[in-house]
Amino acid sequence: MVDNWVDNNEATQFDDDEVFVDNTHQEINEEPTQKRKRVGKTRSNCWKSFEKIFIDGVRHGKCKWCERALKADGNNTGTSSLNKHANNCKKNPENLKNQQTLQFKKEPTGEGSVSTWKHDDKRIKKAMLNLFVVGGLPFKFVENEAFIEYTNALNGKVIVPCRTTISKKVSLYYQEERNKLVTFLCNPLNTIHLTTDCWTSPSKRVHYIVITAHFIDDNWEMHKRIINFKELDSQRGEDIGKEVLKCIQGWGIKNVMTCTVDNACSNDKAIEFLKNKLPNLYNEGKHFHIRCMAHIINLIVRDGMNKNDESVKCLQDAVRYIRKSTQRIALFKKCMKAVGVESTKFLCNDCPTRWNSTYDLLKIAVDLEKAFYEYEMEDRSFARDVVTPVSEDFVTCRAMVSFLEKFKVKTELVSTTSKPLVNRFFGEVCGIYKHIRVWSKNKRFYSIGKDMIDKYEKYWGDFENLNDYMYFATILDPRMKTEFLRHAFETLIKYKMPENKPLSELDITAKTKSLIKDIESRFENFFNCYNTNSNVPFETGGSQDAVHIDDDDDFVGDYFAQSVNSSASKETELTRYLNEGQTQGVKDFDILVWWKNNASRYPILSRMAKDLLGIQISTVASESAFSTSGRIIDSYRANLSAPIIEALVCTQDWVRKSKKPIVDNIDDILKDDDIAKELEDAIRTQNGNGKRPIDINE
Repeated sequence: MVDNWVDNNEATQFDDDEVFVDNTHQEINEEPTQKRKRVGKTRSNCWKSFEKIFIDGVRHGKCKWCERALKADGNNTGTSSLNKHANNCKKNPENLKNQQTLQFKKEPTGEGSVSTWKHDDKRIKKAMLNLFVVGGLPFKFVENEAFIEYTNALNGKVIVPCRTTISKKVSLYYQEERNKLVTFLCNPLNTIHLTTDCWTSPSKRVHYIVITAHFIDDNWEMHKRIINFKELDSQRGEDIGKEVLKCIQGWGIKNVMTCTVDNACSNDKAIEFLKNKLPNLYNEGKHFHIRCMAHIINLIVRDGMNKNDESVKCLQDAVRYIRKSTQRIALFKKCMKAVGVESTKFLCNDCPTRWNSTYDLLKIAVDLEKAFYEYEMEDRSFARDVVTPVSEDFVTCRAMVSFLEKFKVKTELVSTTSKPLVNRFFGEVCGIYKHIRVWSKNKRFYSIGKDMIDKYEKYWGDFENLNDYMYFATILDPRMKTEFLRHAFETLIKYKMPENKPLSELDITAKTKSLIKDIESRFENFFNCYNTNSNVPFETGGSQDAVHIDDDDDFVGDYFAQSVNSSASKETELTRYLNEGQTQGVKDFDILVWWKNNASRYPILSRMAKDLLGIQISTVASESAFSTSGRIIDSYRANLSAPIIEALVCTQDWVRKSKKPIVDNIDDILKDDDIAKELEDAIRTQNGNGKRPIDINE
């Protein structure tokens, strides 16, 4: 029912051709008895808000919202008055969309504020789309009666779309964001670094490869984007290399600088395949291959943990015994309360192939030492079935926790993808070596440390074969430069020299200078590659005063000419940077901010820094995609087509992990084959010459 338009006590003004119809005082002849002229079909949109009536044989339009009648006979009076009234009627719901209302807004700090709000269809559609994209709700949730009732209660004008509509909108959302990304990645001025890894779906038993692009934008912000999630025929090196190359060509990427992979043999073959196919790699691709630092740390620690320490094994067996039954677990918790141990963590089992799980087991168990002693007195079978841990075992395990904690911290550090880490690579590698050497002096850790050192030497022991980009990034850290390299080389040489043939200080200094000189020479060659392609002058310095030379005296003139040429030698940008003092270490130092602020002083070096600092020293960014894909390709969604799976994984990463609004977590998307085909066709269009604009609000 529509409420009465006006109150009896309210004064109302009308247009000249408006007629107010009060049903209580005037009777409207809906069907006049007198003959009237035939009126044509109403075609104006304004009739959606009006009901056609006749008063004294003349056609009028009665507003459906306020019941006002306006003359619209089609001869002398058209529909202009109807359009005007429809746009101004205060009871028309369409006009309420632009009407602002006050709302109370709660700030994250807990404080409240008052702001204005108005109905906006596009904003509501986008918010609902993000609810399913970012929130991870299945699309069939739109058909849930409780959800429909909830949206109607919030805003009765909101029309909840069907599942198919949501699916198509998300598909368009993915295409739109992909189009933006294509524009950036295909620019030859933008340097891209790749990480890649492979995975086998447990539900579909299909091999997948994920490829992630990393780059630093013009605002000196680091980004990562998953750009590929495809099925693989096999995990052979050549197949991996072909898929990576296909991805690079499909996105139109012109400038790939590095590719970070784990230490699988198939990845080594894939890298060789790419080095032979990709053009314009620096130094013929010698530094293109970046090995995952996190995987190497894992290999180093795992080799050391293969030496079964009796104290560690004793505590592992005790934990497994207690966790075998719920009765034992309940009894152990009772013992924890009895000895006054308050801990939010409880005993956990470890995995033999994951040293970090052993670290977690030991770290929790050593804090519950008193509870183990109490449990031994309560459970008579405990001492009979396993070797119960004693005080010395807990002392050894505490030391093991302290030893392993360094590696856990390093692994967590190199797993970060939101900030540059390549500048810290060499320092962290040196720190790991020193840590192992120091702990190896302890008799308990000598055997463990020896195996770890052997594995370390295999990957990082040869200074000359270490990737040059690691050295270059260290030099471009204003806190380190070559002075840090000098300090690191001197320290490592002292650790590595045999005890029976120690080197003198002069020999150590000479060897260090030789290493630094070679690195500086290679860094200068790298600098010259940028300088050759730069419009920025290579030489900088002040202008020299003009010197008048007496041409009559050739001997004196030659002397003055040599003097002028000698004094006119100008300092290069690279030399000036290296000769300046190191930036003092500050808390929360941001190297990207430093180079952004100093780009005008070092235009060429800043371009080098922008390219080098985007290098990834671990594949964690790509591996993390498998946790997402595992949720998407579960047993309930095993029938998802390949392009839909890729849309899901990529879009989820673009939204959640991006500083820019690109998209994320699309759950239960598009099982329909026709929508999947539309998605594939749209991507082909984007990869081609024509890129049609996409409007997700259509």
